Amino acid sequence: MKLSKTGTAIARGPAALTKRGGRRWRLFRGNLDMYLLLLPGIVFLLLFKYTPMYGVVIAFQDFNIFSGISGSEWVGMDQFQKLIHSGDFIQVLVNTLLISLYKIVLLFPIPIVIALLLNEVRKMFFKRTIQTIIYLPHFLSWVIISGLFVTILSPTGGLVNEMIQAFGGHPVSFLTDNHFFRSVVVFTAGWKEIGWNAIVFIAAVAGIDQEQYEAAAIDGAGRIRQMISITLPGIMATIVLMFILRIGSLLEAGTEQILTMYNPLVYKSGDVIGTYVYRMGLGQQDYSFSTAVGLFNSAVGFLLIVMGNMLSRKFLQRSIW
Repeated sequence: MKLSKTGTAIARGPAALTKRGGRRWRLFRGNLDMYLLLLPGIVFLLLFKYTPMYGVVIAFQDFNIFSGISGSEWVGMDQFQKLIHSGDFIQVLVNTLLISLYKIVLLFPIPIVIALLLNEVRKMFFKRTIQTIIYLPHFLSWVIISGLFVTILSPTGGLVNEMIQAFGGHPVSFLTDNHFFRSVVVFTAGWKEIGWNAIVFIAAVAGIDQEQYEAAAIDGAGRIRQMISITLPGIMATIVLMFILRIGSLLEAGTEQILTMYNPLVYKSGDVIGTYVYRMGLGQQDYSFSTAVGLFNSAVGFLLIVMGNMLSRKFLQRSIW
């Protein structure tokens, strides 16, 4: 027997547990069709997300592809010690952090600004046209985009270098120069994804109660004041959610993008964890080391999400959980 906050007794005996179990069973039977709809998704997660996690043990082995996991020698933390003392990995980690931070600082606010500005557009045809134009690059693969920018940035006949020469400058090899490669990566990522990322914030803006704007207009608030005092606070929860998720992917600097654009000349500035794992795992067939790098990446990403959520809850009183 346990007392509630009001002092009344709460039964915790076998009869209460049986009654609670019966209620849950009735709830399950009443929503059986819903649980059946969940089943394919659960099976998919188990087969393609959780079952492959068994392969993480490769990070603690000297894995041999012919011996398999069961026949490979167990080496404990040797691969992680190799990782920590690897000079190449330190450079790769620095590159990853710099590119990710550039993308967060420079690209994360832009979709928010786009959503705020589009909310102020009253001509629906113009608004939908702008949305369509900025969404389109998202549907192009990185292979196509890389080929496009290789042509545009080419030092021989590229549009950008033609303009530079027209103003008396000298051609620049943007994709083979370590001073420019990170800038190209950030710019192309923004060109491709900014419009698509704005969709989440546009949807959040659409969910704000329109009566708030009407009341603010009656009180004499202009469009800018309404944007600052109503729209921005109204989508703050979405901003915090997306920012925490972005922090969690800090070590994912855009593997597919960089893999299609970089070359050995820019490894010093453009080689990130994802491309490093690809080169070590498939290029040099060092599967154990590449798995250790991937596990390190996942563990750090998980910790960053937890820390970001804690800091958001403490300072902004908003969090995912």
